Amino acid sequence: MCPHYSYFLSLFVTVNKHKPWIETTYHGIVTENDDKVLLDPPLIALDKDAPLRYAESFEVTLTEEGEICGFRIHGQNVPFEAVVLDKSTGEGVIRAKDKLDCELQKEHTFTIQAYDCGEGPDGANMKKSHKATVHIQVNDINEYSPVFKEKSYKATVIEGKKYDSILKVEAVDADCSFQFSQICNYEIVTPDVPFTIDKDGFIKNTEKLSYGKERMYKLTVTAYDCGKNRASEDVLVKISVKPTCKPSWQGFNKRIEYEPGTGSLALFPSMHLETCDEPITSIRASIELETNHIGKGCDRDTYSEKSLHKLCGARSGTVELLPAPSSSANWTVGLPTDNGHDSDQVFEFNGTQAIKVPDGMVSTSLKEPFTISVWMRHGPGAHEKETILCNSDKTEMNRHHYSLYIHNCRLILLLRQDPSEAKNYKPAEFHWKLDQVCDKEWHHYVLNVEFPTVSLFVDGTTFEPFLVTEDYPLHPSKIETQLTIGACWQDNSGHDNDNETVSESTSGGNARMAQFFRGNLAGLMIRSGKLENKKVIDCLYTCKEGLDVQLPEEVASAVKVDFNPNQSSLTVEGDDIDAFDKVMQHISYLNSRQFPTPGIRHLRISTTVKCFNEESCVTVPDAEGYVMVLQPEEPKISLSGIDHFARSAAEFESQEGVTLFPELRIVSTITREVEADAESETVVSEEIMHNLDTCEVTVVGDELDGEHESLEVDLPQLQQRGLEMSSSNLGLVINGVNTMANYEQVLHLIRYKNWHTEALFDRKFKLVCSELNGRYISNDFKVEVNVIHTANPVEHANNAMVQPNFINPVHHASVDLSGHNLVNAHQASVVPSAATIVIVVCVSFLVFMIILGVFRIRAAHQRTMRDQENGKENEMDWDDSALTITVNPMEVKTHPHFFARRQNVCLFVRSYYRNRTTCQAERISEIQGAFWTCFAGL
Repeated sequence: MCPHYSYFLSLFVTVNKHKPWIETTYHGIVTENDDKVLLDPPLIALDKDAPLRYAESFEVTLTEEGEICGFRIHGQNVPFEAVVLDKSTGEGVIRAKDKLDCELQKEHTFTIQAYDCGEGPDGANMKKSHKATVHIQVNDINEYSPVFKEKSYKATVIEGKKYDSILKVEAVDADCSFQFSQICNYEIVTPDVPFTIDKDGFIKNTEKLSYGKERMYKLTVTAYDCGKNRASEDVLVKISVKPTCKPSWQGFNKRIEYEPGTGSLALFPSMHLETCDEPITSIRASIELETNHIGKGCDRDTYSEKSLHKLCGARSGTVELLPAPSSSANWTVGLPTDNGHDSDQVFEFNGTQAIKVPDGMVSTSLKEPFTISVWMRHGPGAHEKETILCNSDKTEMNRHHYSLYIHNCRLILLLRQDPSEAKNYKPAEFHWKLDQVCDKEWHHYVLNVEFPTVSLFVDGTTFEPFLVTEDYPLHPSKIETQLTIGACWQDNSGHDNDNETVSESTSGGNARMAQFFRGNLAGLMIRSGKLENKKVIDCLYTCKEGLDVQLPEEVASAVKVDFNPNQSSLTVEGDDIDAFDKVMQHISYLNSRQFPTPGIRHLRISTTVKCFNEESCVTVPDAEGYVMVLQPEEPKISLSGIDHFARSAAEFESQEGVTLFPELRIVSTITREVEADAESETVVSEEIMHNLDTCEVTVVGDELDGEHESLEVDLPQLQQRGLEMSSSNLGLVINGVNTMANYEQVLHLIRYKNWHTEALFDRKFKLVCSELNGRYISNDFKVEVNVIHTANPVEHANNAMVQPNFINPVHHASVDLSGHNLVNAHQASVVPSAATIVIVVCVSFLVFMIILGVFRIRAAHQRTMRDQENGKENEMDWDDSALTITVNPMEVKTHPHFFARRQNVCLFVRSYYRNRTTCQAERISEIQGAFWTCFAGL
């Protein structure tokens, strides 16, 4: 066939013989914020039916059979579409239908197929290409910032250690690409902290940390992704510094406050033992309560030693040689003392002071049993003898009959027997070598002497003498002895001296003393005729404060607890740590005193721990703290009653005398602060009950004259209540621990007598009561009592035996004014002349005015009393319902009985004036003026 023929034939014959052709695989890239896909290779479909294009001179007409009409994508939910850009060339593109999200789907895979336009205008016999696979990767943009996985991070480190890594913080980025989803850097924002962080988020310390310097560090950390986006929110990192794990007691409050009157107080309610996970087999802890600085070693009742002996059961024969200074016991006045306000009465002996006990205070016979007890604090001293108590000759021979002294830290009791028929050697000195004698601490010593046996108790524990020496009995002598405390009495002119002495001359009259004591003494007692039993000794030594523990039932068998005698220390032993902790949590402090001594009591816990090898494997340091006993509410002791009254002279001279405190009342109150509401407090006064131990009545003014006046009290009533009384020319003192009610009853019985009242017009007394050996003292209650004198009838030689008829005898009824008996009625004598009439009229007018004034005063007084809630408590005790003054008109004005009556009326007016209102006092002044006007003319 001719070639030209074939060519022209193909131009005019439309036959679609071939399928379009595309590549088998395509790879594309698309960015999240773009819809155009970059394909490799490009999307081009070829079709063999397409005509050839020649650059001939002739014209070519193209047909549709060789054109590409479109591309078809096969797949489910494919977010892409294919578009033909040029049908003739078959070029096309793939683009995203919607915005793509790499974080949702990073890659897409689907198939694509090309198809041509078919034959003719209607596209018949359309041909499709094969299916090609398309892989499209969605490229990421850095749209997200890093976010930390945790809201905060915590870690704990031990002080003194440098860590390679303490903790790791981690942040994530939601971007899908490796570049933008990776965290490239972490940074600590907080400045000047001893920590650093690496790119992986590991934090470590740059220096050794100290628990004492900083217990917790707070760091702010941020993160950056590789696109340099910073974390949307920084994170907080807390690093706690823990002290180096050392076995110790944890949860222990160093200061523990104790409020008086609250009973038992748990000392370690939250405490536990930290053993640092060591394998423990046994634990032993000693808890010590240090009270040596409180009183005589701990808190005890601070009554007088004699009262304490009575309270403990020693009720007879006890003599107190170191009493608190008072009017009846003044031989201790010169000794330095701590005043005994907060604790016990303690006397100091500095090596130059000593006292002589008055003669007759002690009548101890060495043939009878007797007891010496004393509280003593003594430190290491010189090698000389230091005498506590000594009974020696007053003059000449300087013999020591008995003495208690210290020599080279040994306690020695000397007992020299009286002359006897058998002059044989007998025990004379008993020696005890004790650490307590020179340890500068308070100890209680009791010596029971029943010759030839002597028993010593120190703090309730018995000690036997390590040495007993013998000596001959003393030679017969009539020399009197002198009992001294703090040294021994010596006669400077001395002859034979049975004992070695160290003389020491000091100013102040101590030239005849030797062997001076240096230390503190208190409660020195001698009890004659009986020995103290162990129960009394333990009672005297027992503290009112100490440690206590109530063992829980579940741990009682697992732990052992032991106390010392005065409960100032206890020991706990066990092998179960949990049970041991529970016991420690139940240890408590208790002070049973109503008014404890305030101040600090130090606490110390010493612990020993053993491991399986039975050796001490863990060292637990001592735990120290203190109990602060708060100041108790101090009681205010108030004495009240009638403080001014008058009685007739006859009552003072009677057998009963005059009762000084008939309506005395003793009340004790404390002041408390009570919360009225959330913002204010109210102070209230509350009455309380407690004991008293002393009440002292003293004379104000001149001392009592034993020849014609005295203070007396009903001794059987006193003894019935277990009280004692001592008296002197200054007054009397009632001693003994008893209730305020019993003291009231006894004080009601005190009477004042005076059987020589002619020159006495008033007497004043003062009453003071106290508790706890003067720690709490009442107010001074002063009483003034006036003496009402009455004139006695006297016969005058110049009086007529028979009254004249024109003179009528004048009689006035004598009325008792309740303690103000002004006069006793007696008949008037006759005085002749006109002067008699003037006198009678004047006196009658005076009497009328007095009666009228008294009547008006009583009426006004009754009205005043109705308006007042309570009458004046110290009002004069009298009844002025009527008043009659009888004056003998026959007596001349110079007669002594005239002046006696005048004085009584004046006394009446003065007394009444002091105890009435101003209005009443003015009326009294009128009466008094009328009285003196009347008598001035006589």
